[in-house]
Amino acid sequence: MPRHILIIDDEDDIREVAALTLEATAGWRVSTADSGSAGIAKALSEQPEAILMDVMMPGKDGPTTVREMQDMPDISHIPVLLLTAKVQGVDQRRFANLGVAAVLFKPFNPMTLAAQIAEALHWQTEAAIA
Repeated sequence: MPRHILIIDDEDDIREVAALTLEATAGWRVSTADSGSAGIAKALSEQPEAILMDVMMPGKDGPTTVREMQDMPDISHIPVLLLTAKVQGVDQRRFANLGVAAVLFKPFNPMTLAAQIAEALHWQTEAAIA
């Protein structure tokens, strides 16, 4: 049974590249959402094994979405990896205090994205082993 990951990002091209990459390089099943609210709804209905979420989104940003999810028993156990272009130390500390599994940086390398996620979550995958 393939891993299932939910990608939450307001940028269509980022969602598309990440989804195609994870499906092609790791064989994972990928769901997508274009906002924090849509992502929460999809996480509740689909129960993915992990969530890759953009930090900067209009309306409800990544950190706000993470905090809301942590208050929901049905999805609070799902590990979240934040995807951000912000690399300053103060931002990294703020993200670390959220209790996320990892912070990955944009632009990401499509060929190593699955391996980065697998490593952060301690998953064994063909992509990570190869």
